[in-house]
Amino acid sequence: MTPEDLAAAIGCPAERASKWADPLSAAMQLYDIGTPARQAAFLAQVGHESGRLVYVRELWGPTAAQQGYEGRDDLGNTVPGDGFRYRGRGLIQITGRANYQAMADKLNLPLVDRPELLEEPSNAALSACQFWQDHGLNELADAGEFVTITRRINGGTNGLADRQAIWETAKQVLGA
Repeated sequence: MTPEDLAAAIGCPAERASKWADPLSAAMQLYDIGTPARQAAFLAQVGHESGRLVYVRELWGPTAAQQGYEGRDDLGNTVPGDGFRYRGRGLIQITGRANYQAMADKLNLPLVDRPELLEEPSNAALSACQFWQDHGLNELADAGEFVTITRRINGGTNGLADRQAIWETAKQVLGA
């Protein structure tokens, strides 16, 4: 994917797209996110989750929701400070000690010891693609099940209108 196509698809400046085009292209190829339909759905989701490739670390208030990460067994946050330490990172916002450990095992990276590694473009792209694969999202993209994809990533439909707007643009740019 060229930086120009990436910039047009998700609506970000060319300079930012230049930073992300190669890591995203390499990761998408590795995870078989190769058809225009798959790429458009993927870019719409990571485009929204990252604020159009701006944020690879969750902004921390902390908000009430973020304070709720602390001590959550379902996220594997068992040590005081885990909520903050394992806040959302990467293009798809991997959250919680358990999810960092699972991603570390799959990517062969020391993410539990060095969670900031998910902020590096190549690792942010790889973790997003790994999440995409783990949740069967290529098949949903093939079927055009965009709302279901959103629910699997977000747990709900937060930001659905923005995600859909990026998706429509990305489909036009990529010829899906």
